[in-house]
Amino acid sequence: MSKKPKKFGSKPKDFSSKILKILSQNANRAFNYKQIAAILDVDDTKSRNEIIRDLKLLESKKQIIESEPGKYLVKAMSQDYYEGTIDMTSRKTAYFISPDFEEDVFIPTNNLNHALDNDKVKVYVYNRRKGKRPEAEVIEVIERAKTEFVGVIDIQKNFAFVSTANAKMYTDIFIPKDKIGDAEQGDVVIAKIEDWPKKADSPFGTILKVLGKPGEHDTEIHAILAEYGLPYDFPVDVEVYAQKLDTSIQESEIANRRDMRDTLTYTIDPKDAKDFDDALSFKKLENGNYEIGIHIADVSYYLQEGTILDDEAYQRGTSVYLVDRVVPMLPEVLSNFACSLRPNEEKYTFSAIFEINEKTQIINQWFGRTVIYSDQRFAYEEAQHIIETKSNTIPAEISLTGKEYIVKDELVEATLKLDELAKILRRNRMNNGAISFDKVEVKFNLNENAEPIGVYFKQSKDANHLIEEFMLLANKKVAEYIGKQKKTFVYRIHDEPNEDKLIAMQTVISKFGYKIDFRNKGDISKSLNILLEDVQGKKEQNLIDTLAIRTMSKAAYSTDNIGHYGLAFDYYSHFTSPIRRYPDVMVHRLLQYYLDGGKSVDQEVYEEKCAHSSSMENLATNAERDSIKYMQVKYMQDHQDQEFLGVISGVTEWGIYVEIIENKCEGMVRIREIKDDYYTFDEKQYALVGEISKSLLQLGDEVYVKVKNADLVKKQLDFHFLRRKE
Repeated sequence: MSKKPKKFGSKPKDFSSKILKILSQNANRAFNYKQIAAILDVDDTKSRNEIIRDLKLLESKKQIIESEPGKYLVKAMSQDYYEGTIDMTSRKTAYFISPDFEEDVFIPTNNLNHALDNDKVKVYVYNRRKGKRPEAEVIEVIERAKTEFVGVIDIQKNFAFVSTANAKMYTDIFIPKDKIGDAEQGDVVIAKIEDWPKKADSPFGTILKVLGKPGEHDTEIHAILAEYGLPYDFPVDVEVYAQKLDTSIQESEIANRRDMRDTLTYTIDPKDAKDFDDALSFKKLENGNYEIGIHIADVSYYLQEGTILDDEAYQRGTSVYLVDRVVPMLPEVLSNFACSLRPNEEKYTFSAIFEINEKTQIINQWFGRTVIYSDQRFAYEEAQHIIETKSNTIPAEISLTGKEYIVKDELVEATLKLDELAKILRRNRMNNGAISFDKVEVKFNLNENAEPIGVYFKQSKDANHLIEEFMLLANKKVAEYIGKQKKTFVYRIHDEPNEDKLIAMQTVISKFGYKIDFRNKGDISKSLNILLEDVQGKKEQNLIDTLAIRTMSKAAYSTDNIGHYGLAFDYYSHFTSPIRRYPDVMVHRLLQYYLDGGKSVDQEVYEEKCAHSSSMENLATNAERDSIKYMQVKYMQDHQDQEFLGVISGVTEWGIYVEIIENKCEGMVRIREIKDDYYTFDEKQYALVGEISKSLLQLGDEVYVKVKNADLVKKQLDFHFLRRKE
């Protein structure tokens, strides 16, 4: 029988990082070893001696200084201390992100010290081992990114815990008995973190709101919004304020505007749209050129700065488009009525009016406030029918009214000419290096209970491109007009793509026989366009479209104009959607202010507003994406017995992701679920390799799967692997 090794005393404790944390959090105060021991709650002689030893060690490394005999301060402006943000992984570790480092710095779990995802923190960066990448320890949480979390409550006898479905939230939240409120076992709730005692494993919180039972439709939609801190209704005082606005059209106000009511004007929008924030006017001039007006709802006329309505709109930043509903930036009285350019109604607008020749050259331009009268409302399908058939008869099956009707000849003529000019504008844009992202959009047919009963794909056609090109023209020319005056303005910017991501994408697309030309900026965009065209209708289209979008930098709002790479514009802004985007409201206000001769505004103030707008846009995008995932999972719940053909869209060490071809729903097949061989992950081939057969499961392979589990709360699909496609 083997003997246990003898213990010759326990290993000395290392108090260095804890000492640094205490001194960093109290940068202007000196501590002796007794005070540090008291804070650390240690009173044995051995530990105290180890603290004395570590203080001397830190001083010898010049990380702290002895300000007076036996008392120590953290070294001012130490090169090892940095501020930045936390990026949590799903494995309870994190990375520290800071402009001071080219690469993100790894933070082990035990060094997080209660920091959560996206928190602003101060860290101490050290090299754990020579030749290894540096690591960091969180010294202080400067600012929490969020304190409110959505989760499911588990109630015990005298307390409760709230656990979230967010993979980056590594802890549950402890709820004392007196802070559970009306929540019942298993409810989906919003919990607020109020405190996190030093020695507690979990933060302490209180229940703010009960959202409902897991899996219920409204509960899950409200949970998505709450997860990103987005509202789903307006405060009563904001609604009351909006209702009291005078939205009537006044002769005295018309006198201050360019009157466009006699010019042919109409809108083209999705058939289910309720807010029409843009209209086009068309007039043929005697010199053979065309006067084309891009008329945008004059939201800033009603939305006055400094009001509670404006404050609410600014905080929201954007409307949020979920699968089954819109959470508007503005109350309905404005978004669907006063500011919606509805047919056969006079409306106040802010307009960009161009004289354009047959080659789409801009001969003259004018910007300012107008009043219009919309003669017609078209759905995209109706305008597309006119473009394709050149006919003025709209058939019943695509008509907004459900009945066949005849369109006036002048509207048909205007639509065909605008389409012709839009195609030239688009061709010129592409020739200048713009990238054409016509990604397939997944849409759902919903029943009266907002449950998905079918999936369809939305793709842009000529009618969509017609509107897009003239909106782009207005956005570009407004930005150019102010930009050339060198005045502070709100730009929509888009940086060049990340080359590392492009190289990684090349590795993937080469498996399908495609390549990117890296010689220069122009060749990259040209080859990306060729790639996006070549994959149209192929099984790998959605995968490659998604990869291409991921290589791109994120578009954002800024007062610092660097141009827009994706559109190949030197100047670009957002002017055309003030009903649903706050930056467009800012652009309208600034444009009018400068038209009136105003001096350049404070750049710092507007840069802060731009940062807020970009942040709110990102939150809305994430919520929209989650609502699509939720609907996909809900849809697949009703198809558990069905066999689906899918394409492998991702390969990892834990399994493969499969995207179903007929509905774009994506789920995971765990590696242990694939029974025809023993598979291991080959990082170089980006594939799973069978140990016995040596066969590969790689990106783009077609396989048959079946739903194993559809988790509505986590918005996750798990698939059974059935077989490969022969």
